Amino acid sequence: MNEHIGIHQQSGSSYFLLYTAALILLLALISYWYASKWNKENTSRLKKEEKAALKKKTKKIRTAAHILLSISVLVIIVHFAKDLGKEYDVKSLNFKAAIEVTEDKNYGSDHSDEPVQYEMKIPTSGTHSPHDLKFGFYAEKPPYEKLVHNLEHGDIIIYYRADADPKIIEQLKYFVNYREAGAGILAVPNEDIPAGKEVVVTAWTKTMELSVYDDQKIGTFIYEYINEGPEKIPVQIRAGGGTM
Repeated sequence: MNEHIGIHQQSGSSYFLLYTAALILLLALISYWYASKWNKENTSRLKKEEKAALKKKTKKIRTAAHILLSISVLVIIVHFAKDLGKEYDVKSLNFKAAIEVTEDKNYGSDHSDEPVQYEMKIPTSGTHSPHDLKFGFYAEKPPYEKLVHNLEHGDIIIYYRADADPKIIEQLKYFVNYREAGAGILAVPNEDIPAGKEVVVTAWTKTMELSVYDDQKIGTFIYEYINEGPEKIPVQIRAGGGTM
């Protein structure tokens, strides 16, 4: 476990926008309250000029309240819109972290409905099922035959231990939202993870093993290798992953 966990948390600038919107909204409500209070005051004893002045003052306060309310709404819209389409932008994962990636042998990409005996304990290529899997977080491990098919289409598979820290699980559930064209991410539990390793991240013919979970290294791996499989499928056809 390390300090990198939590890349999806709100940034300081996001909190500043929310606090600013809340403050402006509070000022607007106070202005409405004063305008309403003055409007209800007994003006029967006031002179004509005083009544006119109070009415003018109330109108100004109400106008200011309208403006403040509009600004607060605008700030809130900006807060939620500024990251629209960017929250899960793969480019945001380019942390340029130093990563050690194994270049695995390419065992081919034939299709077969039969069970496959893979040369690698955690395969990154080879004969595989005609069916691939939907992107997302998996609580149970699907067959390698289908997972390898996902790698062929440029998907990233993050293998985690079934007893992983809940904070790691939370972060993996965030990572699986990322997409690049027709490729995506799967997080899958795996008992084949080598001893002493916390997660194993794979792409087509690529493996990265981490002794300590590091979301910046995982993000960098995703940025570099997503949608780099030998068979790319357009997003219009493969928006959410495969057929299973």
